[in-house]
Amino acid sequence: MAEKEDIEIEDDFIAEDDEEAAAEAPVEVAKTNLTKRRIIDNLLEERRLQKQLNDYDFDI
Repeated sequence: MAEKEDIEIEDDFIAEDDEEAAAEAPVEVAKTNLTKRRIIDNLLEERRLQKQLNDYDFDI
């Protein structure tokens, strides 16, 4: 019984470390998602501008 209690205490300790890591992880995920969103927005903007350029009538 004493051995099982020791293991449970160690598991609880590991769980606390996981909680601390989980608290820091969303910040990295948010930065990554924001970066991806900016890249997508830039690509869409570039496509839109390229289409406008192609559609522009230069003979005016």
